Amino acid sequence: MRLAETLVAAICLVSLGSAAQAGQRHRLDLPGGRLGDTAVALGRQSGISIGIRDPQLAARRVKAVRGNLSVDEALRRMLAGAGARAVPLGPRTWLIVAAPPPARPAKPRRVAPPRARPLPRTVLPPVEVAEQEIIVTGSKRRLRLAFYPGVATLIDGSDPAFEGPRGSEGLVERVASVTSTHLGPGRNKLFLRGVADSSFNGPTQATVGQYLGETRLTYNAPDPDLRLHDVQRIEILPGPQGTLYGAGSVGGIIRVLPNAPDLLDMQAEMGGGASATQHGGLGADLSGFVNLPLVEDRLGLRLSAYGESEAGYIDDLARGLDDVNRTRTVGGRAALRAASANGWTIDLGLTGQRIRGEDAQFADRDGPPLTRRSRVPQDFRNSYGLADLVVSRDWGDLRLVTATGLVRQTLTEHYDSSRPDGPATQFEQRTEVSMLSAETRLTRDAGEGRGWLVGASLISNRSEQTRAIGAPGALRPITGVRNVIDEATLFGEASIGLLDGVVLTGGGRLSHSRLSGAALDVPLTFMPLLRSIQASRSETSFLPSASISGRVTPDLTLFLRYQGGFRPGGLSVTGELVQRFRNDKVATVEGGARLRHDGVRPFEAAASLAYTRWSDIQADVIDFAGLPTTTNIGDGRIYTLDLRAAWRPLPGLGLDAGAVLNDSRVTNPVPTVILTPSAPLPNVARVNARFGAEYRMALADDLDLRLTASARYVGKSRLGIGPILGEPQGDWLDTRFGARLESGRHAWTLAISNLLDEEGNRFAFGSPFTLVDTRQITPLRPRSLRLGWDLRF
Repeated sequence: MRLAETLVAAICLVSLGSAAQAGQRHRLDLPGGRLGDTAVALGRQSGISIGIRDPQLAARRVKAVRGNLSVDEALRRMLAGAGARAVPLGPRTWLIVAAPPPARPAKPRRVAPPRARPLPRTVLPPVEVAEQEIIVTGSKRRLRLAFYPGVATLIDGSDPAFEGPRGSEGLVERVASVTSTHLGPGRNKLFLRGVADSSFNGPTQATVGQYLGETRLTYNAPDPDLRLHDVQRIEILPGPQGTLYGAGSVGGIIRVLPNAPDLLDMQAEMGGGASATQHGGLGADLSGFVNLPLVEDRLGLRLSAYGESEAGYIDDLARGLDDVNRTRTVGGRAALRAASANGWTIDLGLTGQRIRGEDAQFADRDGPPLTRRSRVPQDFRNSYGLADLVVSRDWGDLRLVTATGLVRQTLTEHYDSSRPDGPATQFEQRTEVSMLSAETRLTRDAGEGRGWLVGASLISNRSEQTRAIGAPGALRPITGVRNVIDEATLFGEASIGLLDGVVLTGGGRLSHSRLSGAALDVPLTFMPLLRSIQASRSETSFLPSASISGRVTPDLTLFLRYQGGFRPGGLSVTGELVQRFRNDKVATVEGGARLRHDGVRPFEAAASLAYTRWSDIQADVIDFAGLPTTTNIGDGRIYTLDLRAAWRPLPGLGLDAGAVLNDSRVTNPVPTVILTPSAPLPNVARVNARFGAEYRMALADDLDLRLTASARYVGKSRLGIGPILGEPQGDWLDTRFGARLESGRHAWTLAISNLLDEEGNRFAFGSPFTLVDTRQITPLRPRSLRLGWDLRF
């Protein structure tokens, strides 16, 4: 039976594009001169990715282009007389290639050939692209991918993985290097390429830095799980990014670029869908946006909103309830852009989202499938708000950006803390985070990967974690904790050309942090003991970085990089007391290669091997009272092999594959936390792999069909550190199929997830209080089907 199911999934994978090109107009001022420099300016001013593979072609001269133009018009004017043409690779991705010589006039034929129906453009899967000369804005210098010394994953906002208002779950399904806990939307942790600390939500800072455009989303809070609706692109840079992004980027960064207001054209779109989950209930979603140019070429407003109700699929046998874990999400964003005649651009954004989970999504490992026995509800709520202001201006190859953001996030979680022989009790943990961040930087792009940047940033983050326990409706406060961090930073980076195609980069980040904390709701008998723990302290750290990249051939690039990162310490709760945990630091050496082949059947690949040393690892564990707490568990090391490839074997068909292999160890564990001399890091699977396929064809002049399929395998790992958290997890396969039919302004979609209806056990847990008495799993969402409809105005 298992073989038959696998064959069904394989057949779906074989039958499998996406292409859309916006004709919106932009206010462009492109200087004449080298084609490569003018192309970079066009990408920066229009928000597209554009590149050139041939260095000789990039050196050709082009004329200046100015006016309110679409990308197509600008490219035609720019390339006129240059012996070059632009090839679209995706909705916002272009490649400039040499134009073929004009063909000699053919002699007239007596019989005309039959007219062939033109196929739409074929797009290689955008996630695992190894080299397309795409601009990596996450480098903060708009560095072209050919010169980026590392592996970057770039996902277009129109990717099929984000059909409907989907959040971080879409990234986890789409990218092999991204993993997550599965406590529920708005309370998960994201991990990149094996740098993972624990499954719980304690006061530790996240290992992955998350950004919306130029603004930081979180500091020491879980993933807010903002829906990836109305976004231009997502950039994922694995490995430490401490030099440019500072504390909390020890595993890498995930940067979401929302669509900016269009100052020329009015646009609108709406869509909705209905879904059904096998063994569960029904769900629905609705989303849309409107773009309003208030003052042509000067002021524009873009509004987007979404709502979703996800069906539950866990039955609680003790309370006699079915499908208890329904989740509801509503949110939206408002963006206002003002552009002055002298080149200044001001962007003001407001983002908000609310998530309500009616119950937890775990089950009893030894009970009937998709069931558990809980004596109290285990609901959760997440409220997130962000206000951001970004001011920028270009002066030729110089660019100034200053960004300020204000974040407010509240997460409330309930757990079943009942003992088998005692009354029903409930544990409540409430985390409130407020953060103010500001950064200003000046960059210069000298072409061919050369350039520099200097900048300064300030962060002030305050988090309070209060806790209570007792009978439902009569909870009594227990010790909580407050952590406050103020951080000031200077950073810089410079790249120079050593030889033709070889670029050396060096940088550094100097940070000064002031940390303070205090216990909350402390019993009077413990107050004298806590006074010595709550004193504030200051820390200064320096993070150097270095890299070198070079083109061995026009198709092959090699790179070697060293980068570090850190997370500041803080206070955590143990029983009725608080304790300090120290900074942890990460240093990574990574080497790799990117390969790109041109031709009838293009093939792209990238590979990297990294060694990571992690000192004084911060992790969340279970204390002797059954409560989650945070401590330093020891040092660790990680070996990582990251492989990815994309291939177009036939017109209209694109294949992509990626795999991340990890070997991790806690090398000198703290004896009071870990009873074994060597243990793997929590939530780090030895193997994460994904295969995807995409096919697009034209059924009629105004009717396009796109088919997609994917399979993702997650290997075995452990829930956490210590004997109680040693439960195995992982070792599951998730298969998906999708179809999209487009006709004019309308589109109809079909998506089926978990085709094999596999139960599995994802990275999560249920209640830390009942782990000792009941073995728990977090199953995959059962086989689900969604039908959707989109309408463009």
